[in-house]
Amino acid sequence: MTAAQKEVRAVADLDRVLVLAGGLSPEHEVSVHSGRSVAEALRRLDVEVQVADVDSTLLGRLADDPPQVVFPVLHGSAGEDGAIREVLELVGAPYVGARPEACRLAYSKPAAKALLSARGVRVPRGAALPKSAFHDLGAPALLDRLADRLGLPLFVKPDRGGSAFGATPVSSLHDLSAALVSCFAYSDSALIEEQVQGTELAVGVVDTGEGPMALPPVEIVPDGGVYDYAARYTAGRTEFFCPARLDEAAVEAATRVALTAHEALGLRDLSRTDVIVGDDGEVTFLETNVAPGLTETSTFPMAAGAAGLDFAVVCRELAHQAYLRGSN
Repeated sequence: MTAAQKEVRAVADLDRVLVLAGGLSPEHEVSVHSGRSVAEALRRLDVEVQVADVDSTLLGRLADDPPQVVFPVLHGSAGEDGAIREVLELVGAPYVGARPEACRLAYSKPAAKALLSARGVRVPRGAALPKSAFHDLGAPALLDRLADRLGLPLFVKPDRGGSAFGATPVSSLHDLSAALVSCFAYSDSALIEEQVQGTELAVGVVDTGEGPMALPPVEIVPDGGVYDYAARYTAGRTEFFCPARLDEAAVEAATRVALTAHEALGLRDLSRTDVIVGDDGEVTFLETNVAPGLTETSTFPMAAGAAGLDFAVVCRELAHQAYLRGSN
């Protein structure tokens, strides 16, 4: 049997995939929609798919009726902080996506920024501070120092998490205080950064066995100027341009940053990196997501289509690769 025939046979043998979607994070509904999208895509290719949430029945399900592959599309805590991947490794279930240690690194925005900065990638100037610092040191004095040091405008967001929960642009000292209150509703630590101006891009990376490949960057233009939760997941609230309306040099620079992030963070299979391209063409890294949204308004499927890839085939190839990889 030739190598090509073995590959065809392996794909044919892949017929039972468990999609994990939902979870307890604020991104539950987004995850449910992503899970539905992946399940429907795989079913179009005659793959048997079950969809499950993360609850007290999961370990029993994995033990009693183990799937060939688990496809996690859990966003936010547990889904992206490595916890569920750790459990899947404990039970020996092959799965799509990054391993636990890589998830933990990418999920911590300050840690990911520090690593990318060490690789020569520009990152926003900022500070990561816990809620306790404002209580112990006095919020007014600390707010003044942040504004003096970083300047205005600023951007405040939780040091972990996604979907723009608790993320707020800041144009005044008063706004900074309110933004931190919002942030601390989702995390005990805040990342306060300079507000980088330019064109916002989402750059997907996919690896179905031949090495990481950057997808065409998606330019994001929200109607209110801020890519918040409503702008992300409400149809018509944001314009997307793929390919992005940038020159070739800027696009290449953005894709290099996404590939650098994917490699430096130790990711595998798929990721999405968010960047800002300034008027001078310089690319600023914002964050990398190990479980990018896969809904009908998400940028990853959009970019795959722009690259001439069938989203359903991509999902099957990622699951197939995890199947061949086994529980290692």
